[in-house]
Amino acid sequence: MGKYYKPILIIAVLATAGTVFYYGYPFYKGIEPALFPPPEDITKAENTKENLGLQLPDGFRISIFAQGLGKPRVMEYDPLGNLLVSIPSQGKVVALPDRNNDGVADETITVIEGLNRPHGLATRCGKESCEFYIAESDQVAMYAYDQQNLKATNKRKIVDLPDGGNHFTRTILFMPPPQGGRMLISVGSSCNVCNEKDWRRAKILSVYPDGSNFQTFASGLRNAVFMAIRPETNEIFATEMGRDLLGDDLPPDEINIVKEGSDYGWPICYGDRIHDTNFDKKQYIRNPCEKSERPVIQILPAHSSPLGLAFMDKSWGEEYEGDLFVAYHGSWNRSVPTGYKIVRFKQIKTEEDFITGWLRKDGTAIGRPVDIKIGPDGAMYISDDKAGVIYRIIKE
Repeated sequence: MGKYYKPILIIAVLATAGTVFYYGYPFYKGIEPALFPPPEDITKAENTKENLGLQLPDGFRISIFAQGLGKPRVMEYDPLGNLLVSIPSQGKVVALPDRNNDGVADETITVIEGLNRPHGLATRCGKESCEFYIAESDQVAMYAYDQQNLKATNKRKIVDLPDGGNHFTRTILFMPPPQGGRMLISVGSSCNVCNEKDWRRAKILSVYPDGSNFQTFASGLRNAVFMAIRPETNEIFATEMGRDLLGDDLPPDEINIVKEGSDYGWPICYGDRIHDTNFDKKQYIRNPCEKSERPVIQILPAHSSPLGLAFMDKSWGEEYEGDLFVAYHGSWNRSVPTGYKIVRFKQIKTEEDFITGWLRKDGTAIGRPVDIKIGPDGAMYISDDKAGVIYRIIKE
């Protein structure tokens, strides 16, 4: 049997690949902009194309704040105004100081390295000390943060998290008052759609910084990668990516207001209380989704992959104050690609494009926006894990 094992194995692998291609092609034929490297370096366009060849509303300008970062993801500011950025693919967190305030990072400083796909970042600082929290794929830990030398040391693990699976990103956020001492941790599902065996999956969890009271905060969230606090109400908003393989237009991606004790439906529900009968074949007397929490915003078309979100403060005037900005990372499993842009929700209601142009008419993409932060200088900062840059947007 030994001499026949390899040919049989090869035939089996090829047959499986052929089956996946045959049935999956309608979903994956638009994968090119997500899969392949950018056709050009967007940083080379800075001095030759207005606004890097991207489209913004009149009166706004976009530039490169930092480049050569690989695949930057989450951004966080330290108390001195230095931008901290996680780079999961490199296992490190870097600092991007702009000491002369010219809108360009002076250098890239490694704050800490050797981590397991670090993603979420948070800081809590007092007059004499500063705590830096980093969420890796398998844990959340606290570090002593040296603001002057931009280094994180003296690691203390807070809680273990489930590693591996389809979704490895872990994002953290300290709750607003009066529960500012609790940390929220977003942990995605291990699969596209399934019944999870690990209680920590497909949820937003909560824990105190000493590791106590580790528990479920909200459930039924397939992959709520990013969270943000709405300043005027202290509500917690989270982007949510729906399941794959239901076609180009199902299910809609979402933005949810995350409430403690609420269930958002996954894996048997999606969108506005729609029963996923493709997965859940059980028969019910009543709609099994009628008690799941409704999304505050349903994003169409599906598979836009909403990630970072931020509320604008007073920096851009009354016209923009309180508006929600969301980064659509862009589809990978849709026949016609969608996303690859920043959108603006006026007062959490009307949606309009704010920055477009990363997705080209020929089906290629020169970038994929990830996180959004409003800086202490009033500028908007956006990370891009395809172009390897941080953008800076100002209102002129």
